[in-house]
Amino acid sequence: MSLDIPIRKIIHVDMDAFYASVEQLDNPELKGKPIAVGGGGKRGVVSAASYEARKFGVRSAMPGAQARRNCPDLIFVRPRFERYAEISKRIRKIFYDYTDLVEPLSMDEAYLDVTENKKGNPSATLIAQEIRQRIFDEVQLTASAGISINKFIAKVASDYNKPNGQKTVNPEDVLEFLEGLDIRKFYGIGKVTAEKMYQLGIFTGKDLKSKTKDYLSERFGKSGRYYYYVVRGIHNSEVKPNRIRKSLAAERTFSENLSSEIFMLEKLQHIAQEVSKRLNKSEVAGKTVTLKIKYSDFSLQTRSKTLPYFISDEGIILETAKELLYQEKLKNSVRLLGISMSNLNTDKPSKEKKEEPVSVQLKFDF
Repeated sequence: MSLDIPIRKIIHVDMDAFYASVEQLDNPELKGKPIAVGGGGKRGVVSAASYEARKFGVRSAMPGAQARRNCPDLIFVRPRFERYAEISKRIRKIFYDYTDLVEPLSMDEAYLDVTENKKGNPSATLIAQEIRQRIFDEVQLTASAGISINKFIAKVASDYNKPNGQKTVNPEDVLEFLEGLDIRKFYGIGKVTAEKMYQLGIFTGKDLKSKTKDYLSERFGKSGRYYYYVVRGIHNSEVKPNRIRKSLAAERTFSENLSSEIFMLEKLQHIAQEVSKRLNKSEVAGKTVTLKIKYSDFSLQTRSKTLPYFISDEGIILETAKELLYQEKLKNSVRLLGISMSNLNTDKPSKEKKEEPVSVQLKFDF
């Protein structure tokens, strides 16, 4: 069965080392030097790293102590999220000059649907070039971009010529592009999944494409179906200008490891208070409470409970989190605790669209 669908012109814009680049912009003395945004102490974690630091293997989420070992000359800078948000708004304003179909993923990346655009420009490639040039001229930062027929391929392509580059995957080149990719480059395939695929002899998109839907579903669950379709260039998700919040969370990293649940109760109270505050500010409530526990060895554990009703009250959130804390014995001393609320009342039930093999018109001006 074949189903004709319209091909979209999607751009994924991704700022280059955004937090670190803002710091280098505001402090010229940091330009060209390896810097990490985050904490450099024994408890600190890297939030972002400049490209100069990445050459030494410094990455986001890496413990600060390890980052220093990798790069002895590394300069740590405290994060300034208000400043990053300010810059992000200026960049987003540029996006809206081209289309109202903008879906921000975070402060430093977004999808744009320019199939129909405010400039009347039929070339998504030229629009991406113009947007990147404007970001550089108006904000003095560089961005990379991916351009293709859907969000998945655009996202993968934006990483292809980083930093300060772009990649267009034309409709007629989609299948060849995906077949040649290392599966680690596929958005949605993390380190653990990649290792599992390697063990199954799946190293490239071509290897992945050779597997049947049943084979992938049996080994990777619902994600297997996703892999089956995206490697064939099929990803029908639209750019959603108003993304519905799926969860809300708060967490704390402690200056010293906590070894007893008793010492964690006060910390949980403050976290529950913050979650409740954010829920009420956003005028939402949730049913599922998840407790996040990061141990001193950096292993991570989550425990969840779904209530029969929506809550935003600090007391109920705290009591549920306590119940989860005492649910089972701690494996080790704890360096971080977090509480998140999901299954929010912003979620709208929707019928799952069945992905079908599609035939597409290959003659398309990109």
